[in-house]
Amino acid sequence: MTPPSTTGSDADAAPSDAWPAAAYARPDGIGARNRLLVLPSVICSRLVADRIAEAVPGAVSAGHDHGCAQLGADEAQTERTLEGVAANPNVAGAVVVGLGCEGVQSDRLAGTLADRGVPVRELSIQGVGGSDEAVAGGVDAARELAADASRTATADLGDLTVGVVSSDLGDSTVDRADPLIGAFVDRVVDAGGRAVVAGTERLRPHGDAVREAMSADAAESYTETVESSPTRTAGLVRRAGERSFADLARLWGERPIGAVLPYGAPAPHESGVALVNAPTEFAAASTALAAAGADIVLHATGDGIPTGHPVVPVCKVTGDAETSAALSGDIDVDARTAGVDDLSALVGRVVGGERTCAERHGLTAFAISRAGPSM
Repeated sequence: MTPPSTTGSDADAAPSDAWPAAAYARPDGIGARNRLLVLPSVICSRLVADRIAEAVPGAVSAGHDHGCAQLGADEAQTERTLEGVAANPNVAGAVVVGLGCEGVQSDRLAGTLADRGVPVRELSIQGVGGSDEAVAGGVDAARELAADASRTATADLGDLTVGVVSSDLGDSTVDRADPLIGAFVDRVVDAGGRAVVAGTERLRPHGDAVREAMSADAAESYTETVESSPTRTAGLVRRAGERSFADLARLWGERPIGAVLPYGAPAPHESGVALVNAPTEFAAASTALAAAGADIVLHATGDGIPTGHPVVPVCKVTGDAETSAALSGDIDVDARTAGVDDLSALVGRVVGGERTCAERHGLTAFAISRAGPSM
């Protein structure tokens, strides 16, 4: 996968010290980055997409193992997720690359993106005569979409959609990193912004308590969306059952959950907290948060997982002393010493162009969770 590169002011601007932050104007809000996304609609075109992105400064690719031989809800989830990621406010434009015979058709996906106002170009390997021709055509298309990187908008906390995921249930995470992120979520929501939270398997042992922390509509959606879907992480669910719901709820602060989203769906709420039916595993979780519209992702990690995402800047937050010492170059926030003012200021600088540790290292992962079996 092509590491994410930043263009223009992402790389060169002096970062702001606080809010408001410079940002990119999008039809539906603000973007923290100006990514040019080369998106394979199917596993078979991922290498061509990678080669296109490598040839165009500022472009990123999002290779995945899906789009072919999937069934029903699984194929629909893949297409919904790809659409959501390409429509993320950090994406200035997208080149959709297909093979030509896949289930998730590149022309259909591109048409949906165009309907959502995303500047988009599309081609298929079979349609243009082969891989070399597809690379050449894709490079031309990407260059056509290359956007002015100047930041023409300003963003405050109330303009933010922050994505949140916590990777583990260790004491340092639950007692320090999660509450710090939750306090920042409260601040964003109080300002009129949004939060989207991944990691629903952590909540499965606490169904009644979860529903009590939701609106009536959200509780019904939780039952239909989360509890009806299979769980594949029995060990994590068991460990989550050893924690109280109050401990786990620290991650999103004091506000009730107002909506529950299927994996890959956009966040419909104007303000408040939404739960995304996504796993805790970082790559699949961050992709779901990007599809939901997150401008930035806050990742609580006791182990110091260093990976970012090709579309959304990721801030790593740890409360573990050993992890902070061993991976100081990969951790953005030490929750043992940082307060919510520190985290807020960092997010403002990142939205304004400062690179996170994962961005500086060019470390990205892109994965889509499966809804069911494939052929």
